[in-house]
Amino acid sequence: MRKRIIQLLVLLLPLGLIVAFKTYSKSQKDKESIISELVISGLKFAHYNNNKIDDNFSKRVYKTTLEGLDYTKKFLLQADVDQLQKYKTLIDDELNNGNDDYINLANEIITQRIKDAEVFYPEILSKPFDFKKDESIQLDDKKNTFAKTKAELKDAWRKSLKYQVLYELNTRLEIQKKAKEKNDTTVKQKSFATLEKEARAKVEKRNKDYFHRLNQLEQKDRFNQFMNAVSLSFDPHTNYYPPKDKEDFDIVMSGQLEGIGATLQEKDGYIKVVHIVPGSPSYKEGELKAGDLILKVAQGDDEALDITGMRLDKAVRYIRGKKGTTVKLTVKTVDGDIKVISIVRDVVVIEDTYAKSVIVKSPNSDERIGYIYLPSFYVNFNKKDGGRRCSSDVLKEIKKLKKEGIDGLIIDLRNDGGGSLPDVVKMAGFFIKEGPIVQVKQKTGAAQSLNDTDPNIYYDGPMAVMVNSNSASASEIFAAALQDYNRAVIIGGKQTFGKGTVQRIINLDDIVNSQLNQYKPLGALKLTFQKFYRITGASTQLKGVVPDVILPDNYMYIDYGERELEYHLPWDEIAPAPYMPTEMISNRKLIAKESKDRIKNNKDFKLIKEQAEVIKRRRDDTEISLNLNKYKKLLAKRVKENKKFKQIYSDTTLVKVIPLQADWQFIEKDSNKVKTAKDWHKKLSSDIYLRESIEVLEHL
Repeated sequence: MRKRIIQLLVLLLPLGLIVAFKTYSKSQKDKESIISELVISGLKFAHYNNNKIDDNFSKRVYKTTLEGLDYTKKFLLQADVDQLQKYKTLIDDELNNGNDDYINLANEIITQRIKDAEVFYPEILSKPFDFKKDESIQLDDKKNTFAKTKAELKDAWRKSLKYQVLYELNTRLEIQKKAKEKNDTTVKQKSFATLEKEARAKVEKRNKDYFHRLNQLEQKDRFNQFMNAVSLSFDPHTNYYPPKDKEDFDIVMSGQLEGIGATLQEKDGYIKVVHIVPGSPSYKEGELKAGDLILKVAQGDDEALDITGMRLDKAVRYIRGKKGTTVKLTVKTVDGDIKVISIVRDVVVIEDTYAKSVIVKSPNSDERIGYIYLPSFYVNFNKKDGGRRCSSDVLKEIKKLKKEGIDGLIIDLRNDGGGSLPDVVKMAGFFIKEGPIVQVKQKTGAAQSLNDTDPNIYYDGPMAVMVNSNSASASEIFAAALQDYNRAVIIGGKQTFGKGTVQRIINLDDIVNSQLNQYKPLGALKLTFQKFYRITGASTQLKGVVPDVILPDNYMYIDYGERELEYHLPWDEIAPAPYMPTEMISNRKLIAKESKDRIKNNKDFKLIKEQAEVIKRRRDDTEISLNLNKYKKLLAKRVKENKKFKQIYSDTTLVKVIPLQADWQFIEKDSNKVKTAKDWHKKLSSDIYLRESIEVLEHL
């Protein structure tokens, strides 16, 4: 009966139906049962694919969970895998019947194996290694197999630890060698034996921290990993988000959070402050500094909670909080003082996640080119009105650029992984009069066109869109639409990422009755419920968007993108939507040929091609010698290669970067913002892809 209720709930989800389950006890197991049934029902009835919860599904989940348990193959024995493999085709039955034998067994085995492995590293690292011995280690874990015996497993750990020590030892030897060559007396010359011992000590400390983190994992963490494996068996973009992960996802998508504005890390059992966000509550309060250790956290006048030894994600939950509330941090400062710092939480804006613009000029032209950098198609899902969204911000940048006078416009979507579908539709509409931007199709019914209905064209001049292999989803919709309308020249690598699917976030707390409030928060399910298609009818799934002007990049000789991910949806096509292309770009072949001629003799692009060949070779050659002399020769070869490639992005391209006066009048009042802006401008001035994009635009 309970399953039928949940199935009905998911089917009627768009109508906002809320249904109550029967009463559960207040146990974690019952909470997990609720989450499991919600996730399974969501996958069954709302996912784009008609995947069945059957033996094939079980095999996928089994493979993903096994990789999650021990991807490095340094914990499980083959006998353990054989024991778990009995459930390879039974996981569907377990889920349908509400059983958890498989996940309990997996948790029991991996917990024991972590304890078994924890004794290896101190024993192995207690004695010097023989670095004259000819042996090697395979660094690609996919090529390794599970150990058959504990002795074999221990030897795998020995090789792994030896490799870690080898790296540390060689680094120390190189530092000492260079100091000697320069007569640098500040670096004390030590014997090989001393340096080797120091390297082992550092590796031992690192592994101690590693096992400390592993031992902090709880059974509910394993359950969360399992539910994510269940979700990923449908496609690579369907995920279960535990409450903490959902919170992090919202921060990434909105570019803001409520808290104190400090970047933290776990270090030696303490929570260490790494960075203070400029303009944040911590920045304004002024006492909390990078390097400080947070020992205790108190909510207002409540008793302070000791967070030493606590997992970072748990500690962050106590430090973050609602705007206007006060948190009191007991801090050990860099100079050793202990003090209590009181900070009133507020909205922390992460400016680097938002659109920004400048004017750029090539050295041989007076044309002023507007440049807009968009890191993601962000939106605040939790704030219906008044939250920042990328379409509004980009429109503001366009208006500012036009006011200061531009002869062309470049929108940079490199490494933009996508985001809000409504925003990309709206944003693409800024550059055409009216018409379809993208087609979307659910698993049933005909495809629908999402149209630009605003007759205003906010910029009608020459335009280019920069993309690369990491431009995905909404970035591909934008680039494809402007390419299909002949509205812009697309510039980038051989193709974009190839993610042609649309996801929806279902907050599980919103779809259960208030009787289950005691079990909240339940997390969220992000699932694929649509595929999108270009207005030509072709999907961007797997094939991505092929730029008009193709430039060499680091991924040109390797398979990269959606097609590398497991359980991806297939490529297909549907009927085209009726649309009227502009006459803005009529000579794509000539534009591409002129660019090819320009970069043919460009030394930097030649180096990028050569670097791409090296990346391909190194990706395939994953076996490394543990003999010190052979390792040194390999590193010397790689250092020589890398040194040659460093100049690609270090030399200026002579592109002049001009900040907008509308922005600079605010930036110049804050020294931190001035430094950030100047660093960005310097990076742009050495960007050879930007230089070529400006050249393309000037030749339209």
